[in-house]
Amino acid sequence: MQAQGVGNQWMRDDEIDLLELLRTLWAQRVAIVLITTVVFLCFTAYAFLAKPVYQATATVLPPQISDIAGYNVGRGQVAGFQPYTVNDVYQVFVRSLTSDAVRTEFFEKVVLPANDSVNSAELWKKFNDRLQVKDLRSGKWRVTLEHEDPAASAEWLNGFVSMVGEMAKATIQADAAGELLVHIQGLEHRLEALRETAARRREDRVALLEEALAVAESAGLEEMQATMWQAFTGSDSFTASNVPLYLLGAKSIRAELDVLRKRQSDDPFIPELRSLQEHLLFLKGIDIEPDNVSVFSLDSPALVPETPVRPKKPLIMGIGLVLGGMLGVFFALARNLYFQRSSRDAATSSK
Repeated sequence: MQAQGVGNQWMRDDEIDLLELLRTLWAQRVAIVLITTVVFLCFTAYAFLAKPVYQATATVLPPQISDIAGYNVGRGQVAGFQPYTVNDVYQVFVRSLTSDAVRTEFFEKVVLPANDSVNSAELWKKFNDRLQVKDLRSGKWRVTLEHEDPAASAEWLNGFVSMVGEMAKATIQADAAGELLVHIQGLEHRLEALRETAARRREDRVALLEEALAVAESAGLEEMQATMWQAFTGSDSFTASNVPLYLLGAKSIRAELDVLRKRQSDDPFIPELRSLQEHLLFLKGIDIEPDNVSVFSLDSPALVPETPVRPKKPLIMGIGLVLGGMLGVFFALARNLYFQRSSRDAATSSK
């Protein structure tokens, strides 16, 4: 019973304190309303006077196979020269899209010239914060740019995406040119080696024939000695590959020497040379800068935004109203506490 009485007393005291608090706030209602109104009007003024910021958005996807067909003309028909896949090309674009170098180049070429009077370091930080690139998965990327001018936000964003595409194309073309140059140089070196080897073989043949001519002339063998060779070996086979050269006779040897010494080119006598030349001409004809190619698909270009993303007027005004009310109540309670202490101090002094 005693505990219940204590509880009831506490509830009565709590009710008295709450009623006292409400009376205090009601007594200070003018100050609360005034402070709430002033703070609310300040926030409202900021919401309507602050310069609005607009956001333009563009989304990109991987290119279609037909978009990169120009890059693969001639590729895959020569060993080691593999065609590009959609993923190969799109990865180059994504690297450019997220590259600080491309972002810096766009800033220096487009953003900085349009803001000559602004500090470049502050402008770069502002631009870098407002240009956002987000991976939406499955190959889809979203690019956003915020700007005070809605038309500029869309124009700059489309320009940025276009620059990224051009930079990616340049990278692919440089890679393709380097790879193509390696193959061309390899074929040219091989052709050069084949021609040099053929020339040395011709020189070796001339040296062998000169020695054979000396032997044939010393032995008085002017004509071909096929009968002698057949009688000696018992074989009917008589070819230049299986008989001593001097048995060909001085006359035949002189004729062959004359032809070899007058030869201007060994190309017709190199079996694989024409095939290699065909490959070389084919590679030199490959266009590394084809028309009508794309390294990405523009899912949705940036359009001029109509509604600003900042400031959010309803939210700012709501915060101003709540904050103003809280400050008004705090002021009222603090003022009441001050008067109560002043009254107690005065009463104490009078005693």
